[in-house]
Amino acid sequence: MKFPEQENQKKSEKKISRRNLIKAGGAGAAVLAGAQTASAKQSPSKSKRLAMVIDLQRCTGCGGCILSCKSENNVQSGIAWSNKKSRTVGKYPNVRFEYIPTLCNQCENAPCVKGCPTKAMHKGYGNITMHAPKKCIGCRTCLAMCPYGVISMHTRKPHAYWKSEDALIKGCTASPKELVEKVKGNVIPNYNDAREKSTPGSGLRYKGIVEKCTLCDHRVTKGLLPHCVMSCPADARVMGDLNDPNSAASKLLSKYRPWRLKEHLGTEPKVFYVREFNPGATKKTKGSV
Repeated sequence: MKFPEQENQKKSEKKISRRNLIKAGGAGAAVLAGAQTASAKQSPSKSKRLAMVIDLQRCTGCGGCILSCKSENNVQSGIAWSNKKSRTVGKYPNVRFEYIPTLCNQCENAPCVKGCPTKAMHKGYGNITMHAPKKCIGCRTCLAMCPYGVISMHTRKPHAYWKSEDALIKGCTASPKELVEKVKGNVIPNYNDAREKSTPGSGLRYKGIVEKCTLCDHRVTKGLLPHCVMSCPADARVMGDLNDPNSAASKLLSKYRPWRLKEHLGTEPKVFYVREFNPGATKKTKGSV
């Protein structure tokens, strides 16, 4: 049994002339070519694998990356997207200080993405591991699955300090709330709305959801470097596309033998470390080799 639409289509197909058939073929080819062109235009962003390379020879352990990340992303007290691991090794007087900057490792095989039941954790531009606050239900599955401990949970209202009306010295100093009002801030004095414009809900994350580093996606999608890269006074951080052999990151990885945190887990982190600190001098350029 055939539907009426199928019968009508069969009859109309018989009436198609050779000229119309050629025209139809040409139109179909044009549509296909247009689709291929559109696909080609979209493919560069999808095929990118953005990575961070941290040169420990250049890193001085100043913590500038931590402070700049907090400022750029409205990160509240008690939470750090950019952090550090540090230790003193050796025996006096032969001792040295080891400092390893840390952030979300932007894993290729991200456990947090695989385990998130609402797809709040997902892969975005340049294979960045993104978080959509509007989809997050605060189940903490991502916290349990992340082996690096770089995801934080909001258990209280964000930036509660800046809503306080208690002055340090009553009648002498302004309260946090008065200071925010004086500078015309939004909850915090130095609020940056770039994140909110990029991903709704990410400007000031709210109580009951998680948050983490997204490699300054609001900047890199515009062709800018992450703020931690820009603010590093030692130029220890290099950002680039692993699929581009000419990117700064690829060049640095081909020049030195890299290592990554907990590589044995198979998460394929895209934060690489090269070299160790020594007194040797290196040429310093912003965001490059």
